[in-house]
Amino acid sequence: MFQKVKQMCRKAKGFIQGVSTKVKMLALTLFSGTTAMAQSTAGDYSAGTTALSTVAEEIVKYVPVMVKLCYAIAGVVAIIGAISVYIAMNNEEQDVKKKIMMVVGACLFLIAAAQALPLFFGIDA
Repeated sequence: MFQKVKQMCRKAKGFIQGVSTKVKMLALTLFSGTTAMAQSTAGDYSAGTTALSTVAEEIVKYVPVMVKLCYAIAGVVAIIGAISVYIAMNNEEQDVKKKIMMVVGACLFLIAAAQALPLFFGIDA
């Protein structure tokens, strides 16, 4: 029994030595408990709640811009994809259907993301 435990410890040690230092540090930070320290003035959290509500209001102002940005990116993807499909059709390539489906899928994803953004932030658009 003791030999099996000893053998498992050797295998674990060999495995750990093969892992990079960055991965070890990441695991250490993820698995170690950290304490959060916050300032409070005798339980008065009004400053924090006011700041959070201000941040939420400011983020909501950017949602229409992000929706338009998603639509613009979808348009660019559609145009570049259409050119790519046109070139593939002229060169008689084999995977034209695959290219078409990938372009359509990317555009649909971006349009769905643009329509879901206001719903995610609770805005009536």
